[in-house]
Amino acid sequence: MPAITLIDCVPPFVSREKHAEIVAQTPSSFADIPPVLQLKDDDVSVIFDPPFDGFSTEDGALGTLFVVESALVFMSATGRGVQIHYPAITLHAISRAESGSSIYCQLDEIPGESEVMLSENDTDDMRELSIIPQSIASLEPIFEALSRCAALHPDQATASDDEMDDAFIDGDSAGFEAFTGEGDQELSQAGRATLEHLESIITYPAEMNRDGL
Repeated sequence: MPAITLIDCVPPFVSREKHAEIVAQTPSSFADIPPVLQLKDDDVSVIFDPPFDGFSTEDGALGTLFVVESALVFMSATGRGVQIHYPAITLHAISRAESGSSIYCQLDEIPGESEVMLSENDTDDMRELSIIPQSIASLEPIFEALSRCAALHPDQATASDDEMDDAFIDGDSAGFEAFTGEGDQELSQAGRATLEHLESIITYPAEMNRDGL
């Protein structure tokens, strides 16, 4: 199954209330129940870097974001959309880039490919996704909905992947845990460049509240 697919209509889903109603009636097959919609946000724009073939800048300029338990969906006002499966989202966070606040995602379009097996050029070519809601107040709800859905689709991360995640996920609320290069810590040149890039643009929801953004 492709990590990212072009779509021309929103996949079926149900609200939490409807899902509870269906389950309470003991359906003949739970597999036939549409996935639950965790969040819907109108007036959202998205940017792929590098661009995704078949999805133009105009397509990403304005649309509706659907955080569904089965996939992350963006449907453009142009009638063209994209569907991203959660295992492909290797990182999602709130970004504080100079260009403006957004939800920043890194996308792995080769399922099961470990970061430690990527060359420096492969790392440079990693696709990034920025989700930019009209209201900054939407950032935390989107982040939290993505987190809930991602937890339903665990990847096959290796121990090395987990160690890399610790470098920028297990920090305190003030920011990332510093990577010093001491002891057993070691990163390739590409890994260091990636970490520096992430540290320059990502913030935590708690930090955003503290700063009053």
